[in-house]
Amino acid sequence: MSEQLDQNSPPAGGSPSQGAGEPSSDSNDKLMAALSYPIPLVGLIILISDTMKVKPFLKFHAVQSLALNVVLWVGFMAISFVTAGCGAICAPVILLAMLYPAYKAYQGEMFAIPTLTDFIKNQGWA
Repeated sequence: MSEQLDQNSPPAGGSPSQGAGEPSSDSNDKLMAALSYPIPLVGLIILISDTMKVKPFLKFHAVQSLALNVVLWVGFMAISFVTAGCGAICAPVILLAMLYPAYKAYQGEMFAIPTLTDFIKNQGWA
């Protein structure tokens, strides 16, 4: 009977809490989601990675960030074309526009960009 382990005690060399690694995992998820907005390549990596694309929080932000980047860059190109290149001054505005969604993702929120998020959900992407 003395060899029987108590169910509440950790295994030898183990930690008492199984969820000890979860906060760092959650903060990593938040960081990856936030980085996917200003750096679209991170969003692609999330969607390609087998371990990350199964997490709903990461998949939602990766798809939303890629769609937002496409919309903003197409709009930027159209403005630059119409204004014969003078609209190129707006390029830093795109980066600034990505900071607010990145901040919200880093806070752990699954926020909605009004028309874009509805479109993404109707397509079944997120």
